[in-house]
Order: sequence, then structure tokens, then C-alpha cells
Amino acid sequence: MQSPIKTLLALSFAVLSYAGPALALKPGDVTPPVSLTGPQGPVSLADLRGKVVYLDFWASWCVPCRKSFPWMGEMQRKYGAKGFSVLAVNVDAKPEDANRFLAETPAGFPIAFDPKAESPKAYGIKGMPSSVLVGPDGRVIATHSGFRDEDRATLEAAIATALEQVKP
Repeated sequence: MQSPIKTLLALSFAVLSYAGPALALKPGDVTPPVSLTGPQGPVSLADLRGKVVYLDFWASWCVPCRKSFPWMGEMQRKYGAKGFSVLAVNVDAKPEDANRFLAETPAGFPIAFDPKAESPKAYGIKGMPSSVLVGPDGRVIATHSGFRDEDRATLEAAIATALEQVKP
């Protein structure tokens, strides 16, 4: 029987190979800090330490983001009580563009605004949306670029596997 860690790594590499090199970060890397302001006030990745976090970088002009937002909301509802959180970082230069998007495509998870796009630079983002699955220790589990309907099962499997590693 394969160990849970090996299963997690196998899923991580499956996500990486399927999506191509989404980000400069690799599994095991410590995530750069994210501390921004959102519609509900300050938002920090450090405040989510101890949880599995799906850190998503998005923009109002991003067509796949319109599909990923409902899915991320579903994941938040399904796994939130198990130690999971979505954190979505918007990179629009004007927050009103993000707010229009959010009025049409509501989020059921924390949103942060990064109008200078400093956090995507720190993560080596190459396209929108891009996501980083972060372990409770603040280390990268997996990265992914883009969002297609066929990505859903693979991404959810990576989340579920990561949550199995969280100690209550």
C-alpha cells in the first residue's frame, strides 16, 4: 500500500504535469507572504497557517475565472469545516473592476486586492487563473495554471488528499 505522503506527491505531480509549469514555485517550497486588503478588511496567508489553502490568483478579465469561482465556492463549502480555505487574490489595477466581477460571480471565500500585482510576481505567476495548494505548514503542495471543467476532479482529489494529512 502506498503511503499517504507518496499519494499526495503523486497527485501533486499529476497536477503539475497536466497543467505544465504554472509557477516558479515547486512542491515543498515555502510560500512567499501574502498580506493584503480585501472587501472585508485585511487578508493574510499567515492567518490561515494550519489549514490547507487553495491560493488563487485571478483578474476580472479572466474568462476561466468565471468557471473557477463557483467551483472554489463549492470546495470551500464542502471542505471548510475540515481545515480548508480558499484565498483569492485579485490583480486588477482598479478594485472597481474586481467588484463588478464579484457582483456577477459572488465568492464564498476571502478575497484580497493586489492592484500592484506584487504577490503574483513573488509567486512567479505566468497566467490567470493560477493557483497554489498550500499545506498547513505554509509549504507548496501543488501548483496549477488555468481552469477547465476537466480540471475539477484532479484539483479536488489533491485538496482531499492534503486534508487527510492535517492533524486535528
